[in-house]
Amino acid sequence: MAGIHEKARALSLGINWFVERFCVLLLVLLVLDVWLGVLVRYVIPLPLTFTEELARYLMIWMALLAVSSGIIYREHIGVEFLFSRFPAPMRRIVSVAFDVIAFAFFFALFYYGIAFAERGFSRLTMIYAMPKGYPFLGVPLAAALACLQLILVALHDWTAPKAPDALGAANPDVGED
Repeated sequence: MAGIHEKARALSLGINWFVERFCVLLLVLLVLDVWLGVLVRYVIPLPLTFTEELARYLMIWMALLAVSSGIIYREHIGVEFLFSRFPAPMRRIVSVAFDVIAFAFFFALFYYGIAFAERGFSRLTMIYAMPKGYPFLGVPLAAALACLQLILVALHDWTAPKAPDALGAANPDVGED
């Protein structure tokens, strides 16, 4: 079991590499879209009405996908004050318990998000007149990514030779291995 934590961490970091770059791409598109919206509203009077709706969907997708990046760096909600006071074997159990609880939440979000997106295909967006199911697909996709990252992080924490000293930014081992 010595190499499992390293493989889980490497796979998790690899997935996160793509997710972070996709989020940056969405951010760039969002900034350009907002600039265009301001430009056509106040400087060049053009009847471009799509910018506000596009900005909304870009921001939602970016925020939802970024959740999986927060998970890998353990920047999700945890009780650091109590966690750091547990002995090492207990910290390992508590960190995995946090992951299991978060997994249950994100799996429920994934499960119900599929039906949510499916129902969205029967409704159209106001400006684009495209099915709302496409923007709504961000919910189950982000939840599935979060579940995958939680599995990999829990596998890493459970099989690592040393129990985590802290969660999130307080953990000096986050991002290393």
